[in-house]
Formats: sequence, structure tokens, C-alpha cells
Amino acid sequence: MEWMLEHSMLMLIIAGAVGFLMAWGVGANDVANAMGTSVGAGALTVGQAVMIAIVFEFAGAYLAGGEVTATVRKGIVDASVFSETPHYLVYGMLSALLAAGIWLVVASWFGWPVSTTHSIVGAIVGFAAVGVGMDSVHWDKVGTIVASWVTSPLLAGFISFFLIKSVQRLVLNHDDPFQRAKKVVPFYMFMVGYVMTAVTLVKGLKHIGLDITFAASLGWAVVGGVLVAVIGASILSRIQPDLEADKDFRFHSVERIFAVLMIFTACAMAFAHGSNDVANAVGPLAAINSVIASGGQVGEEAAMPSWILLVGAMGIVFGLAILGARVMATVGTKITALTPSRGFAAELGAATTVVLASGTGLPISTTHTLVGAVLGVGMARGIGSLNLRTVGTIFTSWVVTLPAGALLSILFFFFFKGLFGA
Repeated sequence: MEWMLEHSMLMLIIAGAVGFLMAWGVGANDVANAMGTSVGAGALTVGQAVMIAIVFEFAGAYLAGGEVTATVRKGIVDASVFSETPHYLVYGMLSALLAAGIWLVVASWFGWPVSTTHSIVGAIVGFAAVGVGMDSVHWDKVGTIVASWVTSPLLAGFISFFLIKSVQRLVLNHDDPFQRAKKVVPFYMFMVGYVMTAVTLVKGLKHIGLDITFAASLGWAVVGGVLVAVIGASILSRIQPDLEADKDFRFHSVERIFAVLMIFTACAMAFAHGSNDVANAVGPLAAINSVIASGGQVGEEAAMPSWILLVGAMGIVFGLAILGARVMATVGTKITALTPSRGFAAELGAATTVVLASGTGLPISTTHTLVGAVLGVGMARGIGSLNLRTVGTIFTSWVVTLPAGALLSILFFFFFKGLFGA
């Protein structure tokens, strides 16, 4: 530990580098998940999605990413077990960031949408169980995380299924679907504004000192819903039907109306995601900084300096811009064919699931939630509309994520012990 404190700046530079790698992986994988439906549905181009994400993900991560974070993410390891060996916590968090970051980059390269939360959790469980002891891991917490593999996609898929069915019943199955859409879509816009405001307040602004209860968040969400509906209705009033295009595809003009909806959902999802999931990259980095800055003391919570949030925000943006298109393609085009109306149902279903989970304490994965929502939209048109080979590959990558993160983390933990001294 003495060597580490003597070379604290070097350790922080190394930690910052692996934290940036982890954030880079979050951007390449998780952010691409959130944008994939908008791109696949044709509501946004890849370039537009990247620009929206750069602005809103960065704002969410830097402005609302958190002032305080738990020393060990998700409470899966008791921080007190490192009181005698604080350098093991530093080695472990370095290992976890490096392991999860590498796995996310590999998964993103192959276009697999995996959970960044599960990647870092698997990595932390790995080094703690082998490097410290099996008893140091709260296995009941790990069990609830594994259970979320089932609950997240099922709930989101169920909501999205009924949303797209309502679109078919209320809009698409009418004689004049364009005029019908102009009447019905403002109500959907209210729902989008309501849910997205709730996501932002419940998940996005929880760390910046705004003590807003869940009930109050839902109250303010009504205001957000009305605001989005008014702005959206103003935009919709300018859209005129394209009769020529409608001859080739009856719902062309209708889908242009739903495309407006998806721009709202993409912006708000990016902000909420940046503020929430940046913690997967900067949480362990804050823990390392806390141990070194305090001279080897391990606390239950760690302060979040602004430079750490900046590392996380920049990493997310670079990851999305450089490698995000691959996962976007998987979520947006390879699971099932998406149109703006289907993409809207998927994004709103996923966002609603996040709000419900936040209110009930149900552990979920953003990635699994969104993929489940896309599956639900596809199932509304029959199982034949799903690419089952792609679905099978995605499910396999989910199962592999925890053990892959754990195994890599164990290897890196012993590497750092050998390099810096036990």
C-alpha cells in the first residue's frame, strides 16, 4: 500500500485510463442500444443519433451523473472486508473496469447488445470471490441480478406488445390512418413526455441534490407530458400527407408522424441513460480515487470529483461515435423489421419498464429491457417476424456476460497483485 500511496498520481492515471475504456464500452454498447430503435425505424440516421447522443448523453453523465456513489456497485460486496487490505480494493476495481471494458468492446465489435451493469457486476464478483473470499460476496444480490434476465425483457415485451396493438387498433386499421394519427398521436406524445420526464427525474437527477420523491416525480411528469404534447402537436400540424409515397406504402405519411415521436424519445432516453449508467464506469473509478486520496481508508461511499464524471462522459461519447453502429444495427434491424410506430412502442415500453422498476425496486438491465421491448413489438406481428438466430445469439451473449467478466477480472486481479505487490 505504501508504494501505491507514493505513486498515487501514476495509479490515478492508470485508473483513469481503464475507467475511460469501460465508459468507451458503455458508449459503444449500451448507448447504441438506446439509439438502435430510432435508427432502425428510420426516424434518425446514424449520424443524427450520434449527435443527439453526444449532446444528451454527455449532459446526463456530466450534469447528473452523481456526486456520491457506493464504494462497491450494487452492494454486492461488503466494503468493510477491504479495511485491512485497501490496496486489494484498488487492484480489484482496476481489474473489474479493465475486464468489463474489454468484454464490452468485444461484444460491441460483434454487435451483441449485452448489459454493462452485468459486465461490471460479474467482474466485481469475480475478483472478490477469488481474491478476497467467497463470503465477501452477497450472493442474494447476485441472485436478484440474474433474475432480472427474465423479468426485464418479459415486462418490457408485454408493455410494448400492447402498445403496438393499440397503434394498430386506434390508427392503422382505420380508413384514413393519417388523419386518425393526427388525432391520436398527441395522446401518445403525452405518454412519451410523461414517462420520459419520470425516467429523467427518477433515474437521472437522483444524485444532484434534488430530493424529489417517486410520487412527486410522477406529478411533475404530468407537466412534462403536457409540454411534449403541445410542442409535438405544433410540429404535427405542419406535416402534410405525401399522396405519391402513400401509393407505394399506405402508411408512409402516418409513419412520418410517429417519426416525430421518436426524436423526443431518443433525446430523453439518452439523457436518462447517460446520468444513470455512467455510474458503471465511474463508480469503481471513484472508489479507487477515494482509497488513494484518503491514504488507504475504505468507506461505504466515495465522493465523485468532476474529473471522474468528465472521463466517463467523454468515454461514452467516443465509444458510441467509433463503434456504436454495430450494436445499433443489431437492435434496430436484425431482430425484427422496425418502423417509427413499432420503434416508438418499443422505446416507450422500455422506458415505462424502467420507471416501474425504479418505483418498485426491481433490479433490471437497460439492455435486456430494450431488447425485450423490441421482441414484444415483433411478436405482435407473429413469431415469424423475428430473426430467431439473432435472438438466440443475443440470449447466449447475456448468459456469457457474467462469467466472462468474472474470469477476466480474476486474471487481471492476480496480474496487478504481481505487478504492484501483495
